Amino acid sequence: MKVTWVNRLRCLVRVALVLLPMTVLEAPAMAASGEAVSFPGIGFDLRGELFLPVGEGPFPAVVALHGCSGLYGRDGTLSPRHADWAVRLQSAGFVVLFVDSFGSRGADSQCRTKGRVARAWKERVDDALAAMIFLRARRDVKADAISLIGWSNGATTVLYVLRKTASEKTQARFASAVAFYPGCRVPSERGNWHTSTPLLILIGAADDWTPAAPCERLAAAADKAGEPVTYQAYPGAFHDFDHPQLKLRVHHGLAYSGDGSGTAHTGTDPAARADATARVPAFLAR
Repeated sequence: MKVTWVNRLRCLVRVALVLLPMTVLEAPAMAASGEAVSFPGIGFDLRGELFLPVGEGPFPAVVALHGCSGLYGRDGTLSPRHADWAVRLQSAGFVVLFVDSFGSRGADSQCRTKGRVARAWKERVDDALAAMIFLRARRDVKADAISLIGWSNGATTVLYVLRKTASEKTQARFASAVAFYPGCRVPSERGNWHTSTPLLILIGAADDWTPAAPCERLAAAADKAGEPVTYQAYPGAFHDFDHPQLKLRVHHGLAYSGDGSGTAHTGTDPAARADATARVPAFLAR
């Protein structure tokens, strides 16, 4: 982790925030326009949003997993973070499939619910693998170049997907994976998490919803075992640091939080966001 470089970038961004209008700096890449799709899950059809690059392909692809808030905002459109990443990855030449794990089961936000309709370690793992199978059957997708990305609860699912495919025989595996601020405590404490899939973990060092320390331990154990895990913690950044325009706020009544109080902070961190939006497409394209 190049802390010095990140701190310098943070200073430059803070200067820019003073000199330029906030709306210019925080605007999403462009409006997101995807295609509603459905595909077989286990026992029922899953719904999602599919984004296709310009051209005939075949293209590399990304399966994207939302956090506990769900895939959509209150207005029924993709939430700003998902919309922003959809366009960024689509523009970088990836087919992007966002899986609606909660909405497909008739539920909305699960952030304040402990008994969730789709658990990160079970049902959502099945959803991710079902999405990969769906993409592999498409002619416009490179079947051996499908990656996985997730945020928060979806990022925790990423960890369990990689553990499953590393420990069990499967017909296909993801080419690489990115986990934005996952919950690493349980995989880290159990000590039996492994992966053979290149993984990038991005998290805020000040995250009090899904703390960074367990992820740092998980990455250190993987590094010791010679497994392909890259870990990047951003000083001073909280949960949702990559959101395009989220003011710092405090959430209460959460089902899970770092200290068990149900209270945690979220908010955009411009320096961390700038690094992540450059780092992720490059990592997936390797």
